[in-house]
Amino acid sequence: MSNIPSIELPSQLIPADGRFGSGPSKVRTESLLELGVTGANFMGTSHRQPGVKSVVGAMRNGIKELFSLPDGYEVMLGVGGASSFWASAAFGLIEKKSQHLDFGVFSGKFAKVVQGAPHLDEPEIIKGGMGTHPLPVPNPEVDLYALTHNETTTGVMMPIERPDAAGIVAVDATSAAGGMAVDPNQFDVYYFSPQKVFGADGGLWIALISPAGAERIEKLGDSDRWVPQFLSLKAALNNSRKDQTTNTPALSTIFLVRSQVDSMLEMGGLDWAVARCAKSSEIVYSWAEASDYAYPFVSNPAERSTNVATINFNEGVSADTVSAVLRENGILDTGGYRALGENQLRLAMFPNVEPSDLETLTKAIDYIVERL
Repeated sequence: MSNIPSIELPSQLIPADGRFGSGPSKVRTESLLELGVTGANFMGTSHRQPGVKSVVGAMRNGIKELFSLPDGYEVMLGVGGASSFWASAAFGLIEKKSQHLDFGVFSGKFAKVVQGAPHLDEPEIIKGGMGTHPLPVPNPEVDLYALTHNETTTGVMMPIERPDAAGIVAVDATSAAGGMAVDPNQFDVYYFSPQKVFGADGGLWIALISPAGAERIEKLGDSDRWVPQFLSLKAALNNSRKDQTTNTPALSTIFLVRSQVDSMLEMGGLDWAVARCAKSSEIVYSWAEASDYAYPFVSNPAERSTNVATINFNEGVSADTVSAVLRENGILDTGGYRALGENQLRLAMFPNVEPSDLETLTKAIDYIVERL
């Protein structure tokens, strides 16, 4: 934006790390250094040979431990990110009819993919207002319930509970996985991209699969339904069981995910990560509630994300201007999701983000607003 006010933050109001983006998110320096030290034996090698497959295997085993997956659950992965996974799910997870909870840009995108699939029935879409979430409704015609654990665009989180009905449960956990508690018994497919909590690059999807989820994938994979090989979940499942992907993945992404998972396990696992995110969210929401110009966009405290905070400003304060001034001072990616059309900041509170940096950020915002 042009004509950014010239406001220089004093050194004590500069966070130690200025990365607050909701994805791509802050990557651990330690992970990058580890890749630099050991990458010569990993980068630039075949993804179907032991050097890479051992890292994929370690990553899969670490994720299984992190989420305390029950016996029979599997960790699978594929190339393309969560957006690609939606297309794969339209081919390889939904038999005829799905139900979607639509309460933000990303939760609505999966529904739109299914609406365009000529081999599927028209999906049932339950809409919720922006800043809140609906709940699934049991329907005997539905064979897949599509839930979203955390809406990245609105900063709304919802509990993951299996509807009292037949059908498998698929959960978009892209900005939730690894930072929010979840019971594996409540889902059949819990999928996410690694550029959020897991401090890596995009271009990969990871999914936690129950036995029922794997059975559905294999059933549809063996049917006469045509599916592009790149989007085949059965091919992805078979390759994952060999610690590899159907197509060539970004090796640095796999390495960074493995490093991040190892670090989280060393710190105390999912319990540690959930507690850390809760601490950060308490800092941010308490500041906003006490402010005379800012307030949480999500009005119900129980629905406020502990991973991504959306903070609205009163009409007299431009969130875009504040975000631009922050960027001029090296504090990055605090802008709101533009398609939402709100006067707000959006702040990542993933485990890699230091709570103390978020506290410093709130003070920096106050300092800027006072001078606008």
